[in-house]
Amino acid sequence: MYDRILVTGGAGFVGSILAMALQAAHPASSVTALDNLRRRGSELNLDRLRHAGVRFAHGDVRYREDLDALPEPSELILECSAESSVLAGYGGSPEYLIDSNLTGCFHCLEYARRVKADFIFFSTSRVYPYALLNELAYVEDETRFSLRREQTLRGASELGVSEDFPLEGPRSLYGMTKLAGELMLQEYADAYGVRGIVNRCGLLTGPWQMGKTDQGVIALWMLAHYFGKPLRYIGFEGSGKQVRDFLHIDDLVDLLEEQISHFDRYAGKCFNVGGGKACSLSLRETTELCRTISGRSISITASTDDRPVDVRIYISDHRRISSLCGWKPKRAAQQTLTDIFNWIHNEQRRLEPILAMLG
Repeated sequence: MYDRILVTGGAGFVGSILAMALQAAHPASSVTALDNLRRRGSELNLDRLRHAGVRFAHGDVRYREDLDALPEPSELILECSAESSVLAGYGGSPEYLIDSNLTGCFHCLEYARRVKADFIFFSTSRVYPYALLNELAYVEDETRFSLRREQTLRGASELGVSEDFPLEGPRSLYGMTKLAGELMLQEYADAYGVRGIVNRCGLLTGPWQMGKTDQGVIALWMLAHYFGKPLRYIGFEGSGKQVRDFLHIDDLVDLLEEQISHFDRYAGKCFNVGGGKACSLSLRETTELCRTISGRSISITASTDDRPVDVRIYISDHRRISSLCGWKPKRAAQQTLTDIFNWIHNEQRRLEPILAMLG
């Protein structure tokens, strides 16, 4: 096991949970979480990180000196830092998005090169072009859009989108930065021998995610039901039938442990990491589950206006990683949403002011 692990974006939803899980599983290791605390709600994780024994470093991957200032060289870097909103840059400047996701990734890779650290890059399913995804053959069911068995595009099937799906075409400014990060890692592996793994994550969710309309929609839906806030079905004629697969954060923890324990098996490879068809929900289906679990109905209106880069259906075909190690998601929709509900109930007093600021 690695003695010294650095988690960038380590006070965010994904980074904090991965950091705490690794520290708990490997108490002899030193895990450091680096974060600029820009995202509201991340400050709530500082006490949790400290109690878990994770060191916290207040720093920003946009500034190389913040990585250089770390007290000891890392042996493994989990690159979780990112401006993760798919709408980032639309209607305004993409400067922070580019600085954080591209310049930040470069600085992390430079640090890995200098200290000879292994590297796990948390990418996104948003690297796949949205126009091609919206060309997938589908049928409209009562509660969702579903992929047809026969598809014409390479890498597409009724099980979803595989790593072989075409990459030509716009994907979103956010998706562009993450694909560029993947390519940077490939070049650093070739030029400098940096060993790396790319995980293209689908919709990650679970307790401690501060959900918003542009990221963390599963958590947002339960938060809205719990606090009685209105929601909207946006785009696709306001049907609420658009579908995403989701992955409980604890299922990602399970995979990460496997990848770290057998790094050579996964180095140099790229994997779709998502819930797959078995763990997929439409917004309508998410609404019904939230109503059942929370015991509360809320106002949900419909908007026919499509947002930039919206996708009708995205489901991760995770057979590449599953065939390699047998990993597959264990936590289905009922458990996932119940876990989120219980978290909100237990942390209600601390969450209310943060959520009011998130809007």
